[in-house]
Amino acid sequence: MSEARRVLLVEDERAIRDAIEAYLEREGFWVTPVGDGEAALDAAEKHAFDLVVLDLMLPKLSGEDVARHLRDSSDVPIIMLTAKGAEEERVAGLEMGADDYLVKPFSPRELVARVRALMRRAHSDAQPQRDRMTFGELDIDLAGHRVYLSGEEVELTASEFKLLVTLARYPGRVYSRMELVEKVLGYDFEGYERAIDSHVKNLRAKLRDDPRDPRFIRTVFGSGYRFDASEAA
Repeated sequence: MSEARRVLLVEDERAIRDAIEAYLEREGFWVTPVGDGEAALDAAEKHAFDLVVLDLMLPKLSGEDVARHLRDSSDVPIIMLTAKGAEEERVAGLEMGADDYLVKPFSPRELVARVRALMRRAHSDAQPQRDRMTFGELDIDLAGHRVYLSGEEVELTASEFKLLVTLARYPGRVYSRMELVEKVLGYDFEGYERAIDSHVKNLRAKLRDDPRDPRFIRTVFGSGYRFDASEAA
């Protein structure tokens, strides 16, 4: 890594925070550790971070509120840490704008792997195959990592952008949920297959794509999703 990436670590349990900080710094990341939600937002205002590791159960301001505030002004990748194991709660975190999540207790090595995967996805220096993809009113700027709908920029998270590009590169091709997990996240994670639906839901909402009569992303029942270029044209 030619330049240290900045990670905002938000965790109120000191022992967990210290352990995560040590693992990340050992891997070459520059870590800013904070212990509550207000301190997290204060740090985010002062510095530009490349990724946020965010616990949900925080004093002063909850992790959910921190995520919402961050998403109001930034598409910085967010990994949520939660002791809540129910699937609906994990999916709710994704719908708030998180890119990934880990349920406590977890291995710090697994967290580092997740951080690296998100970093590669969000900050890749690889040259795209094409600079732009245009489908009617939808314009995808691959080089600039920007998306425009009817000339207006659409703010997408790193996961949402990667999902859209993956589908749009091969219009008409049906991707299973598991394929999208592997292509968008860069690894296979048990339990995430159904959660990809949350990213699709968020993406559709931002593209004003009615799931009952979609222009861009169609559900192929029993199979997965495909991008419909004919409808988008």
